[in-house]
Amino acid sequence: MNARAPQPVCDYTHSNYQQEFWGQGARAYEDLAERIALRKLLPRGGQLCLEVGAGAGRLTDELQAFGRVVLLDYSRTQLQQAQARLGRSARFIYVAADVYQLPFVARQFDCVTMVRVLHHMADAPAALAGVAALLRPAAPLLLEFASKLHVKAIARYALGMQAWSPFSLEPVEFAVLNFDFHPRAVRAWLAAAGMRVEQHKTISHLRAAFLKRTLPYRLLAAIDGWLQETGNLWQLTPSVMVRAVAAQSGAGAAPAAAAEHALFCCPLCRSAALGATAAGLNCAQCGRHWALQDGIYDFKTQPE
Repeated sequence: MNARAPQPVCDYTHSNYQQEFWGQGARAYEDLAERIALRKLLPRGGQLCLEVGAGAGRLTDELQAFGRVVLLDYSRTQLQQAQARLGRSARFIYVAADVYQLPFVARQFDCVTMVRVLHHMADAPAALAGVAALLRPAAPLLLEFASKLHVKAIARYALGMQAWSPFSLEPVEFAVLNFDFHPRAVRAWLAAAGMRVEQHKTISHLRAAFLKRTLPYRLLAAIDGWLQETGNLWQLTPSVMVRAVAAQSGAGAAPAAAAEHALFCCPLCRSAALGATAAGLNCAQCGRHWALQDGIYDFKTQPE
């Protein structure tokens, strides 16, 4: 059995995050800027893509080039919102699970995206190691993270307006389960997980209320898209996206799953011997039942 101590989870169950934060939160510029960076870094396509922290599926439409997309989120209600938007096409697989106990057979994904997720991770290195293990050799992880090393934080620190240093490598928890990270620390964690960073894209260069009030968001995002190209030189923005690739050596990729349930393993004992029924998946090794209800697999080990 998996004896790993549980980590706290930022749970968006029953929240209206999609509507309140994105729909009503005046964040059209940030949304488009993130999409521009994602489009630049995505591979041309593949059979299977995993979207970690998919939420209500805000960015899923950017993954059209993949044969199937697995939307993973801790919150079942967020996945229900995604399902309402995207439908129950066989192309989409909805999974409620804890990122620290991922219920997938290793080395089978052609791409993993993880946007606005790492900043909720109390143990970011463990989360990244788990995600990295799912990638096929040379497959990319597209990771966005909230950076502590940005111009506003540097200015506030220099003026004595904040106690924490933007230059130190340790994360800063500015609100409960909301962390900012140093880019160098994230690169070190990725390297420890066997990942090699290929590209950086800096995002939200123009995240200022007065700019968003006075200029069209599409113009701001277009300018941001140009500035993103400086990301390999320096990272001084509140949001950074990296493309990191899995090692090409070591264990080979898993064979393509012949059936949907073959994508999964038991998140507790790691056995891939899961028997499929109409009600879900049964682990032959530890006897745990994992429910499939209304088109959503539930691999969470604690109740909502």
